[in-house]
Amino acid sequence: MSSPAALLSPRRRAQLNRRSLRLAYATAGYNLLEGAVAVTAGAASSAALLGFGLDSFVEVSSALVVIWQFRSRMPETRERLALRLIAVSFFALAAWVTFDALRSLLGAEEAGTSLAGIAVAATSVVVMPLLVWAKRRTGRELGSATVVADSTQTLLCTYLSAIVLAGLLLNATLGWWWADPVAALVIAAVAAREGVQAWRGEQCDDCAVPVADSGREGCGCGPDCADAC
Repeated sequence: MSSPAALLSPRRRAQLNRRSLRLAYATAGYNLLEGAVAVTAGAASSAALLGFGLDSFVEVSSALVVIWQFRSRMPETRERLALRLIAVSFFALAAWVTFDALRSLLGAEEAGTSLAGIAVAATSVVVMPLLVWAKRRTGRELGSATVVADSTQTLLCTYLSAIVLAGLLLNATLGWWWADPVAALVIAAVAAREGVQAWRGEQCDDCAVPVADSGREGCGCGPDCADAC
């Protein structure tokens, strides 16, 4: 039985490809700005904020992978490699944030208050869900595991925004400095989980990429990925 994506007309597929590119450019632009502010503010005050800023650059790398894929005349031929590249970016983020958060916890390094960090995290809580919605809708209709994985990367950024915002506010109002590195560890755990799913191609029911070496065609998902769509 054909998937909905297989029934798309060439014109509609081209429209969705262009939309995927526009969304990737918008994501890269916003996250470059977000990352610059967060890293600058977090380098001197907050492990979680620094991790959040680094995630912004990971999000940029994910968007660049999508741009690379969809600038091809046949984007589907780059799907598997694109997913693996996105997975690697998740793993890199998880490793760095874990190291920095544990260093802060074990060294009892108290996080400082950052008004700029609070502002950028609060802004992302509003902006990121809009990008998630647009990417998820586009990826599902197109049947692209890469676009869905990229939307998950953006969804992770939304969660991180909320987690970091909560940690910064708790530190600023109650002096709970440990809330900041603990929030950073949550960031790392979620990033690692999403990296595994992206590597396996477990992103949606109508993905263009088969499960690695399984011999099954027409779906890039494992049995537990339905909720990712």
